[in-house]
Amino acid sequence: MAIKHGSKVDKSYSSASMTDLMFLLLLFLLIATTLINPNALKLMHPKSANPLKDKAITTVSIQQAGSGYNYYVELEKVSGIDGVEQALRVRLDGKEDPTVSLHCDKTVAVDEVVKVMNIAKDRNYKLILATQP
Repeated sequence: MAIKHGSKVDKSYSSASMTDLMFLLLLFLLIATTLINPNALKLMHPKSANPLKDKAITTVSIQQAGSGYNYYVELEKVSGIDGVEQALRVRLDGKEDPTVSLHCDKTVAVDEVVKVMNIAKDRNYKLILATQP
């Protein structure tokens, strides 16, 4: 804002109102982001450069086979997602801090992966999604 003093123009600028506006926007965004509840599962993604802190007690593998999928708990083939849940319950119930490592091909649909993730979440198992180094 320019103020005229006689023949000279004052070129000073006050940024106080802009600072107040930015503070209010920041405050609004902080409050708004805490209200967002994402519908997601927390996963521990292993990094190939660092070793994992948690050792998996058991592994689950999913492979595409024709029009369906084959499920394995360790090396034992199980019948469908219900077989996975039952085999995990037998292996992990009563264990302290149970951890499952999930291995699957790139061709496996995300729906099938999420089914195993939901089993781990419902039973309070830690889940490690295994990736290639």
